[in-house]
Amino acid sequence: MRATVFFIVIAVCIIVGIVMLLRSRRLKEKYAALWMVVGVISIVLAAWPGLLNWAARLVGVQVASNLLFTLAILLLLGVCLHLSLEVSGQEDKIRRLAEEAAIARQKLEAMDDGGDGRGASESD
Repeated sequence: MRATVFFIVIAVCIIVGIVMLLRSRRLKEKYAALWMVVGVISIVLAAWPGLLNWAARLVGVQVASNLLFTLAILLLLGVCLHLSLEVSGQEDKIRRLAEEAAIARQKLEAMDDGGDGRGASESD
């Protein structure tokens, strides 16, 4: 019974932490949804430990903790894949912004050179 209460408290702390991160805008909603689902599933499994044993028997796993670890690994692989996709998208955006900044800088330098007859190095 102590272990059940302990794990429920941990799961509730996770959910409260996620809500606090959301309120302070340090975590975006699209990421928080996944972690809220993890927190709720943790509460359910902590409150009804027999549920994991039932699920293990249902899929043919002999030890319930093996099912839990497998599901956790699959979840983490999914999170890693999602974050890799996000990083790839951000790299493309950063490259595009750097190119646009370089073009804008070049146009600004060309305007400075043509506007008063002096080069950019002469005015410094």
